Amino acid sequence: MALWQPDPTFYPSARMAMAAPPERHGFVALLNVESPQRPDALAVVDLDPDSAGYATIVGQLDMPNAGDELHHFGWNACSSALCPYAPHPHIERRYLIVPGLRSSRIHIIDTKPDPRAPKIVKVIEAEELARRTGYSRPHTLHCGPEGIYVSALGAPDGEGPGGIFMMDHESFEVLGRWEMDRGPQYLAYDLWWHLAQETLITSEWGTPNMIENGVVPELLLAGKYGHKIHFWDIRRRRHVQEVDLGAEYQMALELRPAHDPTKTHGFLGVVVSLKDLSASIWVWHREAGAWAVRKIIDIPAEPADPAMLPPLLKGFGAVPPLVTDIDLSLDDRFLYVSCWGTGEIRQYDVSDPFAPKLVSTVRLGGIVARTPHPASPEPLNGGPQMVEISRDGKRVYFTNSLYRAWDEQFYPDGVRSWMVKLDIGPDGGMTPDPKFLLKFDDRFRGHQVRLEGGDASSDSYCYA
Repeated sequence: MALWQPDPTFYPSARMAMAAPPERHGFVALLNVESPQRPDALAVVDLDPDSAGYATIVGQLDMPNAGDELHHFGWNACSSALCPYAPHPHIERRYLIVPGLRSSRIHIIDTKPDPRAPKIVKVIEAEELARRTGYSRPHTLHCGPEGIYVSALGAPDGEGPGGIFMMDHESFEVLGRWEMDRGPQYLAYDLWWHLAQETLITSEWGTPNMIENGVVPELLLAGKYGHKIHFWDIRRRRHVQEVDLGAEYQMALELRPAHDPTKTHGFLGVVVSLKDLSASIWVWHREAGAWAVRKIIDIPAEPADPAMLPPLLKGFGAVPPLVTDIDLSLDDRFLYVSCWGTGEIRQYDVSDPFAPKLVSTVRLGGIVARTPHPASPEPLNGGPQMVEISRDGKRVYFTNSLYRAWDEQFYPDGVRSWMVKLDIGPDGGMTPDPKFLLKFDDRFRGHQVRLEGGDASSDSYCYA
C-alpha cells in the first residue's frame, strides 16, 4: 500500500536542513538582451564537483514569449509545509513559480522527473493576475504553510499600491489579494515572516513607473523611493506597524529573518544613503512590546575618477556600494552582503545581531575596479548581485545582473554576465572556487539562483 510521506527535502528545522545532501543542480533566471526581443530562459547549472559538466549549463528552458524579464522565482512548496498548522503536509517540492517582472506573466515549471529537462506546465497571463488581484509586476515569492505568497510592485497602470497576492500551491490558481487592511503601506518589494510570531514583514522599492526605465534622479534625490518597512498580523492579514528609516535611506529592499523560529530579529539591506552614497544594513527586533529597527552596518562609497564613472555618478566622484542583495546562513551566523557597485561581497558574523563583525571580503567586477576572477585574467564587469547559500553553509553562489534598465545606467558598456561560487571555511572566510566561473552566452544575463532541494532563502521552519 502506497503511503503519503512528506517530501524528503523538507526539514522541521534549519539545524536539520544543514545536514541535507549537497545540491547537484542550480536553476538560474536568464534575461535575454538580444534585439529584437527574444524570450528569456531558465538555465540548469551542474553544481556537482565530481561531474564532467561541473560549472556548465546542462539544460535550458526557453520561455514561450519575449519581454518577460525573469527576475525572482521560487518553489511551490518547502519546509514550511511541516508547520503544525500546515494544511498540506504531503505536498511535493517540484514546481518552480517563475514570474516575468516586466510582463506580469507567471510560468509554472516542472523540474521532475529530470531536473536537466524542466518543462512549462502552466502560464498565468497578466490579465488574469490583474482581474483576480488588481496587481501587476510580481516580484518575490515564498512558499508558506497554506499557499504561495507573491509580492507585486503595483497596479496594472504602473502606479500603486503594491502588495501581496496568494496562489494555491497545488493547482497554482491565483486566489486573490492577501491584504484585508493595508493601513498606510503603498510601496512594495520583498516579503518574509516570523511564522511562530504570526508576523509578516514587507519592504519598499517603488511603483513600476518609478523603476522600469531605471533610476529617476529627481525621485531619488527627493527621497521618493522606499524607505520604510511594515509589520503585519499574518493570520488577520492586517497592517500592524510601520517603521520609517528616514528619506535619506533610499530603497529598503532585501529582508532576511532569522531561521530559528524562537528568534525575533532579521536583517534589511538599504541600497544608498543620499548623504554620502553609503549603503547600510539594519536589524529589526522586538523592543518594549513593539517592532524596532536599528542600523548596524555602514558601507562607505569609494572615491573614483569621474572619467571612470557612468554619467549617473560622474558628479559624485565616487562609486556607491549599492547593496542589492543579502543572504543569511541557516545557522543564523553569517550574513552575506552583495555590493553591486564596488564589486565586493562581504561576509559578516552576526551571531550577535547588534554587533556584527566583518570576517571576509572578495572582490569581483565593479563599476570601476573590474576585478578579474582567479580562473581568468579577463576584467569582469557587473558585480556580486543575487547571492544564494547552500543549506550546509559551505558554498555561496552569485550572479552579476540586477535589472536591465539599471544595468545600462550603472554599466553602460553592457553587463557581460557570469556566475561564480565561493567556498566557505568552517569559521568563515570566502575563497573563489577556481573551477567555477560560468560565463553566460552574450545573449543572456543571469539573475536569481535557486538550488535543487532548497537553499538558505527558499525555506522557513517552525521548529528549532
